[in-house]
Amino acid sequence: MAEKKVSAFMQPKKLSPELEAVVGKGPMPRSEIVSKLWVYIKANNLQDAKDKREIVADEKLLKVFGGTKKVNMMKIAGFISKHIS
Repeated sequence: MAEKKVSAFMQPKKLSPELEAVVGKGPMPRSEIVSKLWVYIKANNLQDAKDKREIVADEKLLKVFGGTKKVNMMKIAGFISKHIS
């Protein structure tokens, strides 16, 4: 029987120190990174009160988001990709 190939999305990735400060020690797949990032965002109440799609970065997230203070949730994947290898 042929061995199942793991999709690229599920492959564990090495994380930058900035991203590890938010989601924990890597390596981990993208899906887990995104999940843990949302846990962090919700635990620290970082969603804009008027527009929940906007994430207001704290000191740790500023490093992940390249210094951008407010990020639309649809752009998070782009910032994450700069911190994984």
